Amino acid sequence: MISFENDYSEGAHEEILRRLAEVNKEGITGYGNDSYCESAKEKIRQACKCPEADIYFLVGGTQTNQTVIDSVLQSYEGVIAAETGHVASHEAGAIEASGHKVLTLPQLEGKIQPKDVADYLNQFYSDGNHEHMVFPGMVYISHPTEYGTLYTRGELAELSDICQQYHIPLYLDGARLGYGLAVEDTDVTMEDIAEYCDIFYIGGTKVGAFCGEAVVFTKENAPRHFVTLIKQHGALLAKGWFLGVQFDTLFTDDLYMKISKNAITTAARLKEILKEKGYDFYIDSPTNQIFVEMEDEKLKELEKNVRVSFWEKTDEKHTVVRFATSWATDMEKVEKLREYL
Repeated sequence: MISFENDYSEGAHEEILRRLAEVNKEGITGYGNDSYCESAKEKIRQACKCPEADIYFLVGGTQTNQTVIDSVLQSYEGVIAAETGHVASHEAGAIEASGHKVLTLPQLEGKIQPKDVADYLNQFYSDGNHEHMVFPGMVYISHPTEYGTLYTRGELAELSDICQQYHIPLYLDGARLGYGLAVEDTDVTMEDIAEYCDIFYIGGTKVGAFCGEAVVFTKENAPRHFVTLIKQHGALLAKGWFLGVQFDTLFTDDLYMKISKNAITTAARLKEILKEKGYDFYIDSPTNQIFVEMEDEKLKELEKNVRVSFWEKTDEKHTVVRFATSWATDMEKVEKLREYL
């Protein structure tokens, strides 16, 4: 059985394993108050070219989204997101459970359009009854999106301008950020994200770490007592050094980007094979998530040897499935898939 089910099935990159083994019995102070976390933060600031950034390490993506959104928003505010956005679709109502509504907009290939955001905000404040409504207090996007698609630098700049106009933050979910930045013809860099976004996070769980996400507040805009708020949301790791060591390793000698490129290279070959076999692509994703429509009978046969993710049904006899590569996918596994197909 080979797996293309997701990009977090494997443990962690070998260099992380080595570093963790080295420090395993040092007896390091807890909750992120250690030299490894400080070193990782400084390396991330350098990668973002954002020396004033405030950086915090949290344990996972859903905890990060809930903690950031709940901590930044007022009780009467909600968060604007694409209807397919992770916070709207695949986080089990975590945002709503914290008391904030997800205000969904239509999506185009997984992205919200700047014009739709501007129209929504304009209509909200033009409504004479808006004091009785949920205020839009933040714009949430993910890069890559749930469909593996990417925002352009121009789109980020436009969204940033709109958010500044209405004095609300732009928050970018970077669970798979490395895979987005590793695409050859993208015009978005980590520096661009730090410039245009008020808050973003760098995903570790899906990009080579055991677990962990690095939240970056780019404009000296971290909420007061944010560590306390992280703990309230169950996202503060007592052994905070465990996250610090991992991110310190990922941001040494450009390891984060080097291993991210592997996912893009193997995904490109996988796409070639699927095209060769005549499969229809549900969406044209340039990153590590590949969506195809398959006949249910063929899918049943494939699943005897290959794990993939269910995405959605298109009709009674066809299903959209996702193939995902990662930092750990080897080309031999991709060629084995070709045999099964």
